[in-house]
Amino acid sequence: MSSPPAYPGIRVSGCWTLGAEGSSNAESLDRLLPPVGAGRSPRKRTTSQCKSEPPLLRTSKRTIYTAGRPPWYNEHGTQSKEAFAIGLGGGSASGKTTVARMIIEALDVPWVVLLSMDSFYKVLTRQQQEQAAHNNFNFDHPDAFDFDLIISTLKKLKQGKSVKVPIYDFTTHSRKKDWKTLYGANVIIFEGIMAFADKTLLELLDMKIFVDTDSDIRLVRRLRRDISERGRDIEGVIKQYNKFVKPAFDQYIQPTMRVADIVVPRGSGNTVAIDLIVQHVHSQLEERKLRWDLAALASAHQCHPLPRTLSVLKSTPQVRGMHTIIRDRETSRDEFIFYSKRLMRLLIEHALSFLPFQDCMVQTPQGQDYAGKCYAGKQITGVSILRAGETMEPALRAVCKDVRIGTILIQTNQLTGEPELHYLRLPKDISDDHVILMDCTVSTGAAAMMAVRVLLDHDVPEDKIFLLSLLMAEMGVHSVAYAFPRVRIITTAVDKRVNDLFRIIPGIGNFGDRYFGTDAVPDGSDDEEGGSTG
Repeated sequence: MSSPPAYPGIRVSGCWTLGAEGSSNAESLDRLLPPVGAGRSPRKRTTSQCKSEPPLLRTSKRTIYTAGRPPWYNEHGTQSKEAFAIGLGGGSASGKTTVARMIIEALDVPWVVLLSMDSFYKVLTRQQQEQAAHNNFNFDHPDAFDFDLIISTLKKLKQGKSVKVPIYDFTTHSRKKDWKTLYGANVIIFEGIMAFADKTLLELLDMKIFVDTDSDIRLVRRLRRDISERGRDIEGVIKQYNKFVKPAFDQYIQPTMRVADIVVPRGSGNTVAIDLIVQHVHSQLEERKLRWDLAALASAHQCHPLPRTLSVLKSTPQVRGMHTIIRDRETSRDEFIFYSKRLMRLLIEHALSFLPFQDCMVQTPQGQDYAGKCYAGKQITGVSILRAGETMEPALRAVCKDVRIGTILIQTNQLTGEPELHYLRLPKDISDDHVILMDCTVSTGAAAMMAVRVLLDHDVPEDKIFLLSLLMAEMGVHSVAYAFPRVRIITTAVDKRVNDLFRIIPGIGNFGDRYFGTDAVPDGSDDEEGGSTG
């Protein structure tokens, strides 16, 4: 068992009970029962969710935006420290979900994943389905949960990977056909009645919290929830409680209190305990925080030859002429767009030549065999780094029929200089595709590295990622190639220098502003809108 943190409290069986004073029932049982015939908004049953989709979390006090996930990997492109995992255990209807949401709100940090054990009930047999329909199946027993799936899911989340989580339908006692994708965990909150019932699962939790609520209050809450939200009758709920829920709590759940680091009496009513928990999590996150030094990143690859994974479009007089036009500060917006689009089309056609092809035989209209080539992959997906990267989408669609498109929004934190992931939307099952990652300019490579890391976290093989950009700086090329040596880097030109503000020299200016007509930076900045560092 991990050592209890230095919190003021009462020592109980190796754990700490926070704010135990005044632990009499803080809420009247009468208030917990739904008024007869009164219309009310049912409390939504907890399901596994991620703050990155939807991109905000609404609480009773405010809306917390998920923007701003800082780098979770080092200059090698690998995760340096795992996400911080908090386990929340306690009896049924003890207020675990409410405590979890209060912790999320008080933490006020981006990219918190709430993973509910309710999503991991096992698939029932037909006989078990019949038992469940008559309230004769024990959902409060450890055997009701798929611990193997829970453990593998939590491990992947801690490693920064994307995971698929089942969606459980409590009305039909079955898993729905669709699964939910979770990604982007700086902090993972895992809650469930059996959160501490498996030894391997316990080892994955960095902090274990037991929510201790009076049994009478838990019973009333369960009555309210199961009647109003799950369509059960009061007789069935009480039967299930007496037959399964209460014995399971006494036998399996309450004993796990001794492995908890912290015991929180009264659940969500114990704000002192929650504040202390949040302080500890903040201190842990500060210790795990990565600090990027872009200047050091820039100097690390000086004088090195350009990597073999780089392919630059041949600088024909036509290509150089188009570069002359789009680099000219006097070029009108219409001409800038026209010649940028021409370059994009040439760039994408050039990139497609690096896809795998295999021999194939077709028959011509004249009835003759023709030995040709055909694409040897499953599918091509384009992913644009917003906002400038989306200007390359039409060119990709023009040459790749039925191509799927995803988007990633990365911006620079003006205080830290670090790239931050604000939003992502990727097609399903992207891991089998060849992915064309598009951004119009790459200066330091910080945004490109983050985008590549996102794709790797979604199980896209590194050698199936093609990074395309109209213009790159040598620094950006080296940074991406150093971190991800199997990513193919393809561009129409590479400029040698990046100035003290990390802008490409001689450069092209702020591509997004010039393309969309939102010129706001008169100094020829290569920064993406919002300050993306390429």
